[in-house]
Amino acid sequence: MKKNILLIGGSYGIGLEMAKKLSKDNQVFVASRSNEELSNIDVTHIPFDVLNDDISEKSIPEQLDGFAYCPGSINLKPFKTMGIDTIQNDMEINFIALAKTVKSIINRMNESSSMVFFSTVAVGTGMPFHTSVSAAKGAIEGFARALAAEYAPKVRVNVIAPSLVDTPLSERLLSNDKKKEMMSERHPMKRVGNTADIANMATFLLDSNNSWITGQVIGVDGGMSSLNVSS
Repeated sequence: MKKNILLIGGSYGIGLEMAKKLSKDNQVFVASRSNEELSNIDVTHIPFDVLNDDISEKSIPEQLDGFAYCPGSINLKPFKTMGIDTIQNDMEINFIALAKTVKSIINRMNESSSMVFFSTVAVGTGMPFHTSVSAAKGAIEGFARALAAEYAPKVRVNVIAPSLVDTPLSERLLSNDKKKEMMSERHPMKRVGNTADIANMATFLLDSNNSWITGQVIGVDGGMSSLNVSS
């Protein structure tokens, strides 16, 4: 029997890759503003603006086996020139909208269901110009651990913390070959991530066969968070 998986933001990047993988064996519902890339995938698209809409008012299943929240931001700016609006906007899209969505669907989650959120390697490893996004993603990590404790053993909650991934969101950071080479060299694995790297871990965590993993922040980051190979 196919399981119901809800993806918030699955029309491009990591979310789209997840939709492709999960739709092979599950009934996937993608709630997003656009659906141009979903036409050849067996998913149900739900028009949804995470900053303005309430997911409980949309046509989603009464019972869910899996949930992933994909929207995010990459605002890398010096703190001294950063407006407070940047911090507020990053917090809104990364964390506040996530918390609102989870609040709306938590009672729909089945026994042994799974939730997956996304953070960044920069939460655990201090990096210049990451103050805003690190604060927002750090909120996600704390929220996820507390939620996992509160809803165990019924619902598993885990977080993936990637390093730089080649997606439309990071296009500005990888806009030419020189930038790609420079960013690749920063990682012990000598490349930036791709959408499949992250989607593979997300589908693994959503799979009920992997039901002894909860409350974890898992680095999928090319070794960035734990290895120093520059010496």
